[in-house]
Amino acid sequence: MTQPPEPLFSQEEIPMETERLAIGELGRMLKERRGSLSIRKAAADAGVSFSTWSRVEAGSQPDLATFTRLCTWLGVSPARFFNPVSERETSPLDQAISHLRTDPRLTAENSAKISSVLRDMYEALARDVVPARPPVACHLRATSVMRPGVPQRLAGILNDMHDELVRQIEIGEL
Repeated sequence: MTQPPEPLFSQEEIPMETERLAIGELGRMLKERRGSLSIRKAAADAGVSFSTWSRVEAGSQPDLATFTRLCTWLGVSPARFFNPVSERETSPLDQAISHLRTDPRLTAENSAKISSVLRDMYEALARDVVPARPPVACHLRATSVMRPGVPQRLAGILNDMHDELVRQIEIGEL
């Protein structure tokens, strides 16, 4: 009896959504481009069924073949309807482990063993990197109500203070 294949990602590693299809915009553009044409005529011209056209125009998500036909009929690239969401940052370790899991020469058990060794080595050898940050960060909300010239003079003083703090950090006094 064969074992079911191991999932490509563990529950914690499921990739975040990186793009979202702008279905509403597709429906709006179809309705706009169709103009006074009947839905039946426009659907026939695009090579899709009347009911599919009607559903997509109302906001339903089409299948891939229908989506590409409608984009062709509209004369726009399918990429136009993909809106970026947020991307998940992937560490070099996660990338390496992902490659191991998809390597057809390794069994799921062997890739898990190598992944475990890599994680252990990485945790033992990787050092924490302290992000570089300025010694002073300041945001002045009140500059709009200050007398003319004061924000510029204040900015000069703050820049001088910042430069001195950086100098003292570099020579080890702070």
